[in-house]
Amino acid sequence: MGLFQRQKTANGKTQVPVWFMRQAGRYHEHYQNIKKNSDFMTMCKNPELACEITMGPIQDFKFDAAILFSDLLFPLEQLGMGLSYISGPPTLKYHIKNHEDFKQLKLVDKAENFYAFQNKALTLLKKTLPAQTDLLGFVGAPFTLYAYAVEGGHSGNLVSSKKGLYDGRFQAFMEILLPQLLANMDIQAKANPTAVCLFDTAAGELALSDYQQFIVPVLRQVCETFKKQHPHTKIIYYSKFTHLHFLEILDNPFIDVLGVDWRMDLSQALKTFSKNYYIQGNIDPAWLHLPWAQLEKNLAGFFKTLEKNNVNFEKWICGLGHGVLIETPQDNVRKTVEFIHKNFIY
Repeated sequence: MGLFQRQKTANGKTQVPVWFMRQAGRYHEHYQNIKKNSDFMTMCKNPELACEITMGPIQDFKFDAAILFSDLLFPLEQLGMGLSYISGPPTLKYHIKNHEDFKQLKLVDKAENFYAFQNKALTLLKKTLPAQTDLLGFVGAPFTLYAYAVEGGHSGNLVSSKKGLYDGRFQAFMEILLPQLLANMDIQAKANPTAVCLFDTAAGELALSDYQQFIVPVLRQVCETFKKQHPHTKIIYYSKFTHLHFLEILDNPFIDVLGVDWRMDLSQALKTFSKNYYIQGNIDPAWLHLPWAQLEKNLAGFFKTLEKNNVNFEKWICGLGHGVLIETPQDNVRKTVEFIHKNFIY
């Protein structure tokens, strides 16, 4: 069963498909065993290792989609910002604090060479995955990459990033970033994944008016340009901390799926947007830390609420409102996917 071409059950009903952001990660024993003999950068950039890590949760938990094991910050490395994971969390050698800092930006390699490891990993996955399992690539969305470039992170007040919307740093950074980001998406899409995700984890930190003025046009430019090259590859856009008004002003016909976090009323999101988009989400990742009896009760109530509100299940992809948390009990992930496949039926 895939996310979009859905299989009917024996009794003529349909299962809701499910995949999780960060489903291949530190909570999973399979990942930890590989990590013992490698470092994060190598795990991402070695196509065979990236394929093996990506396949772990597919084989163990039977998700309906596999998402490439990689990282969204590699465009900043390509721009010469000195990306490192040696200390654990990602760090950069410098940040875009003023216009003088743009002089330090220099491409370390052209995109077709720099991102070849992602194309190779996706190509391996395409050969390895079960035919019914969708394959997803991903990149960071423009504002989130910009926020990392300015702040070194994507949460908090983001004062310098927001000032940069008005002092010209955002526009200047977009002129440099977007051609390379689009090339990155193109290189992934040439491996023929079902979709490429745009992850915008910093978007919800913005004022609605700033999101509308600065971010919406850039997202439209990226998605429209990509679709001209790859009209059959779907685009999944996930934004964190956003609410319905953000998605209303997004109004982007080139996006196929809107990912929403657990703060948003899923029934309302489906009723409002399912005519134009699939909706992906939005179980609270913290629920997976609960004892199974309580988690099972929460999942059953979650689905019952959607049934009661008569949503369009055909346009829903079940998932978490963000990624799987580090110390999540892996048995809860296994049981959750089994429960969804067995009970989220329409």
